[in-house]
Amino acid sequence: MVNRMILANVLHRPIRTAVSVLAVAIEVGMVMLVVGLCHGLVNESAKRVEGVGADILVQPPQSSFLFGLSQAPMPMKVGERLEEIPHVLAVTPVLFVVNSVANLSVIYGVDMTSFDRVSGGFVYHAGGPFQAPYDILVDDVYAKANRVKVGQTLNLLSHEFRVAGIVEHGKGARLFIPLATAEDLQGVQDRASIFFVKCTDPAYGDDAAQAIHKLLPKHSVLPIKDYLSLMTSNNLPGLNYFISAMIAIAVAIGFLVIFLSMYTTITERTREIGILKSLGASKRYIIANILREATLLAAVGILAGYGGSLIARRAILAAFPTLSVELTWDWRFYAASLALIGSLLGAFYPALRAAQLDPVDALAYE
Repeated sequence: MVNRMILANVLHRPIRTAVSVLAVAIEVGMVMLVVGLCHGLVNESAKRVEGVGADILVQPPQSSFLFGLSQAPMPMKVGERLEEIPHVLAVTPVLFVVNSVANLSVIYGVDMTSFDRVSGGFVYHAGGPFQAPYDILVDDVYAKANRVKVGQTLNLLSHEFRVAGIVEHGKGARLFIPLATAEDLQGVQDRASIFFVKCTDPAYGDDAAQAIHKLLPKHSVLPIKDYLSLMTSNNLPGLNYFISAMIAIAVAIGFLVIFLSMYTTITERTREIGILKSLGASKRYIIANILREATLLAAVGILAGYGGSLIARRAILAAFPTLSVELTWDWRFYAASLALIGSLLGAFYPALRAAQLDPVDALAYE
């Protein structure tokens, strides 16, 4: 009987119900998409670095694990010394070039011979390796997002680059240029931003890393497993605060809309509440009914938010293929919990006010 009454109240006000459900859905969708986008970009970037195939990363002293932030390249002689360490199979230098036009991206300047030894070589979807100094390789995701074809000219870093090949994604960057060209653009010679080190067997990674530490005590030496553990939102400057701020905004939206909806509902149902109280309904009964109605609205809104976030994810990936959105089950639970708690908090004061109405005044209310 009570459930039927609650359902009837919800259906009796379709516009207000739709607005409340939409607010909760927006709250859930914002939380899931913001967190999914941030975590997706971080994890996808880490997977691409892992895809290079190296076991150890060697960077200059006091350099950031966020590639492209360090502008202190190391001499190439460091790579020669790394090759002499036991259990090291191959070493490849990479010089980072930051492209800030249109969007921020890191271009890898690579030596094809050594890079192929570490990574196992590119898989070409079209075209082939560099043929000229200002040739460029793009991965298939970048090519799809920007409708790039082999032979096309790209204007990057104030220079014209010819697309020599389109390669399978997952080898570090999305754009690759010859190492010598990257040195010219950076105004350096025989320098590298990072050395990717591949061991004869991954099991020797820790031993090789310790040997590199002894050889280069001031340099940053990261086994790939340690690098992957660092690539989380908690370790990225400002990202965790951004996620928290967006979640707070989303929860505030759901809270305020549910509060206003339930408060207005109580005002409109004053006589109904007076009748219930005159029939012996307790304060606890009135509060429980209001909170159950808010729970119903929140539940429908959560389901709508789940569906909306899946549709929004597809739309984002269709429009921006280079982005990555990870909708994880744990954040679905967190988003639902936040929405439910916010809705109940928003409905609590209106429920408390309804329970405190005097039956005589409520029955006389027009």
